[in-house]
Amino acid sequence: MTVVGGWALADTKLSKLEFQIMEILWAGGELSIREIQENFPGKRVPAYTTIQTTVYRMEAKDVVKRVRKLGNFHIFAASITREEAQRSIIDDLLSYFGGRGQPLMVHLVETGKLSLEDVKEAEKTLKKLSAKEKR
Repeated sequence: MTVVGGWALADTKLSKLEFQIMEILWAGGELSIREIQENFPGKRVPAYTTIQTTVYRMEAKDVVKRVRKLGNFHIFAASITREEAQRSIIDDLLSYFGGRGQPLMVHLVETGKLSLEDVKEAEKTLKKLSAKEKR
């Protein structure tokens, strides 16, 4: 748990497996370990115990929570939004560049993964933020 400005924030750094589990929870809502496993994409589905151990670790990180118990199993739900998880991943990536976004932007442009439409949307967002700062 990280504290920023008096607010306690979940440690949202997620591994690839954790992010896959979160995608399943975001899409499915409240699910058991078995339901998470059954909704796993692709042919290589992790073992039940692997998913169980990972979900328990995610619970300790406060990114998932137990919402209720049915019989012998627990039902889990996401505690963070997709946007919170994505921001954490992006912030972590930017830390490799000293917090500068320019190297990342250059790479996205050079690889064709940043469209003119993306740039226009970013420009609108920057203008909105700039207008808020002036107030």
